[in-house]
This record gives sequence, C-alpha cells and structure tokens, in this order.
Amino acid sequence: MHDLLVEFFPYTMKSLPMLWRSTVETLQMTFWSGGISFVLGLLLGVLLIVTRKGGLMENRLIYEVLDKVINLFRSIPFIILLFCLLPLTRLISGTAIGVEGSIVPLVFGTVPFFARQMESALSEVNDGLVEAAQAMGCSRLDIICRVYLKESVPSIARGVTITLISLIGLTAMAGAVGAGGLGNFAYVYGQQRSRMDIIYSTVIILVLIVTVIQIVGALVARVSKH
Repeated sequence: MHDLLVEFFPYTMKSLPMLWRSTVETLQMTFWSGGISFVLGLLLGVLLIVTRKGGLMENRLIYEVLDKVINLFRSIPFIILLFCLLPLTRLISGTAIGVEGSIVPLVFGTVPFFARQMESALSEVNDGLVEAAQAMGCSRLDIICRVYLKESVPSIARGVTITLISLIGLTAMAGAVGAGGLGNFAYVYGQQRSRMDIIYSTVIILVLIVTVIQIVGALVARVSKH
C-alpha cells in the first residue's frame, strides 16, 4: 500500500507533515470562524424574524437595516472582501495572514449567508404555535427559545451543514492568498510547482471533511425530528 501511494502521490508522501499541519489549520479556521458565525448568524436570523412585518417585535427600521446590510455583504465576492477587510483584520487580529488573520474575513463572509439560512429555518415555524404560546402568556424570549428555536432544530441543523460546507470552500480560497490551510498547501506546493498529486490529495481530504460534515448534519436533523 505504501509503495502504491508513493507511486501515485510521490510529492504528497514527501510532504506528509506539511499536509497534516495544513489540514489542522483548515479545521481550526472552520471551527473558530464557524462557531463565531453560528452565534452571530443565529442572532441576526432571530432578529430578522421577530422584527419583520407581523413579527413578535415588529420594527420596520431594524428589519430594513439588517436586511440591506446582509444583502450588501452577501453581494461582495469573498476574494474582494478579503482585501477590503485587511485593515480591520490587522486591527483585530494583529495580522492578516495565517489562521489568526483568516478568522475576521471568514466570519464576515459566512455570517450573512448563515443569517439567511436561519431566517429561512425559523420562518418555517407554524404561526399557530406562536399564537398559542402568546395566548398562554409566554414571554417573547420564551416564544423565541421554546417555539422558534426548538421547533426549528432540524432546519437549523441543515442550515449549519450547508454553511459549514460553504465555509470549507472559503477557507480554501483564503488559504490561496496566505491564510494557510489546505488551500495554501495546494496552491504553493501543488499549483505553483506543478505537482498535481498534491492538488489531488488536497481535494480528497476536503471531500472527506465535507462528507463527515454532511453525515453528522443529516444525523442531527434526523434525530431531532423525534
């Protein structure tokens, strides 16, 4: 098996420590930016739902501002967003390269997308359940937690899965411009040196990561329905 790998992936086998480190960096970027994006995106999704027309806390000004800001950031290609946020990234992280320098642009690139996913998930809640909770005297916070969020767990799980898969793609793109991770490994050690086996091995690892995310997400969505 080892001889077969050396034959088909010669440069990859010589760069295993670097490949391992790049994989860990990709997972770190995904974990930290994904965690921050989950909190902020969920909060924005809830605000969009409760401040929309007919919502629990209807407020047209807040809704319109959030809606337009989210649409603005979603319309900016991520590679351009990376460069636009360089000063802010340096201010917050102290660097614009490596894993630390990737978190800020990844969060800005992911939160708007995830907020829309959460808005869509929460909007699927039956209005009758909300009205019933209001009739029972539940507070707004209780309705948000016990009705909107609790009833939307399967949809939220699917939204998280889709967002994480998208985030993996963003980490690869960020890596190609100096953020580290598998994207940087494939670009610097593969594409720039014409070592195609390194690019192929990177693709295989990314596919494996995405597959694991899909399996876990589907399992959570399925279990939460019962």
